[in-house]
Amino acid sequence: MCRLRDHAQGFRRRPFPDLSFFISSFRSFCQVLLGDMGAGKSSLALRFVKGQFFDYQESTIGAAFLTQTLAVNETTVKFEIWDTAGQERYHSLAPMYYRGAAAAIIVYDITNADSFGRAKKWVQELQRQGNPNLVMALAGNKADLASKKKIEAEEGQAYAEENGLFFMETSAKTAQNVNELFYEIARKLPKAQPAQAAGMTLTDRSASRLTPAKTTCCT
Repeated sequence: MCRLRDHAQGFRRRPFPDLSFFISSFRSFCQVLLGDMGAGKSSLALRFVKGQFFDYQESTIGAAFLTQTLAVNETTVKFEIWDTAGQERYHSLAPMYYRGAAAAIIVYDITNADSFGRAKKWVQELQRQGNPNLVMALAGNKADLASKKKIEAEEGQAYAEENGLFFMETSAKTAQNVNELFYEIARKLPKAQPAQAAGMTLTDRSASRLTPAKTTCCT
């Protein structure tokens, strides 16, 4: 057996550093964004991951995938984010993404009452079919259009409290509450969740469109 030996020059054996703290302080979670077409899901994800906003955003086809890491209370949390399409024809694909998710953001447009109604249906579906420990957030997006508001913050807050969600009004355009939304989710996620991936590199594949039939959440 090969052994390390001290040399005459005075070199000494030193134990390897204890890396268990760093390993245990990294957690990876799958997160899904759900909501009506035009509610601003993709814009919220893009603002969070890349700090960007575009007035015109192409509709998502199937789902787009992004990742982002953030530090919360000395823990590094990696989000694997599925931004799902809002068009009705893609609704049947949504369970592929939310059933394995640890967190979900249900997004609605505060200037569109129908969008809020659709968000409620998503909440009901997640309550029936989603992960029973799912952390859910309700985001009233487009807060920068307050003069056109159809759904008051008090209404969104009341609905969220009644259904066990937490609520924020957000604006992807101005970045209002966008980072705060994701940080709050990270704080609410279980501390003992094991990491599903190694490394802490920020990546972004938001521009790519994945084939839903061959994709499942966080596998």
